[in-house]
Amino acid sequence: MRLSALYRYPVKSARGEALEQSTSGALGLTGDRRWMLVERDNGRFLTQRAYPQMSQLSALYAADGGLLLSAPGFAQLHVAVPDAEHELRGVTIWRDTFRVPDAGDAAAAWLSHFIGKDVRLVHVPESRTRFLPSGYGATEDRVAFADGFPLLLIGQASLDDLVQKVGRPLEMLRFRPNLVVEGSAPFAEDGWKRIRIGDLAFRVLKPCTRCILTTIDPQTGERSEDREPLTTLKTYRQKEGEVMFGQNLVADGEGVLEVGMPVTVLE
Repeated sequence: MRLSALYRYPVKSARGEALEQSTSGALGLTGDRRWMLVERDNGRFLTQRAYPQMSQLSALYAADGGLLLSAPGFAQLHVAVPDAEHELRGVTIWRDTFRVPDAGDAAAAWLSHFIGKDVRLVHVPESRTRFLPSGYGATEDRVAFADGFPLLLIGQASLDDLVQKVGRPLEMLRFRPNLVVEGSAPFAEDGWKRIRIGDLAFRVLKPCTRCILTTIDPQTGERSEDREPLTTLKTYRQKEGEVMFGQNLVADGEGVLEVGMPVTVLE
């Protein structure tokens, strides 16, 4: 087995960025989901679930840790990392409410114009990250703005199996993994507890529950009228009312990941 693809999502629910190599640590891939859009008035987080146009928002991780924002019809905007202790804004993501630094008025104006409502861009420094969902991982495990866990892994054979059942091509990016593994059997990742990629070990914590976001074409932002692939997934990947596809992971330590590295199941 080998690592066949690496993806980073600098802004939660914005367009993904394919990588050949990345450093990785406790919070996942460097720069992954460290930024998020929130409603100006109440701090609630925004995603493609309600704003599918976010699939057209490109947010590239800059060398200085900041962002390069671009979208069709918009001039590129560089956003610097805000000071970790100034201009703090209360935000809510799922059940977590906490305070993180705001990225400033220029970014807010640019993104509000793009989204079509008043929003703010926020950044999470390592000192303000969240705990994992109760009952999962170790007490020191943390997550940035990902839904619940630092890393998501999907086997390429699992997607191939789904494509065969749906009967049309499906992009891996609609499932928003960080790590794609080639050479395993379909859904082999369901049975893994610990793996190693290169020299870095990972704990596999729980299956990833899937939602309406998987029905959005990552290239166009359009939802599929037949609600695929969610409709098909429900026929054979549903458990206790939740649809499962992919596995959530945390890393034990820090290291470099590179496409092509061997993947070994440790447990």
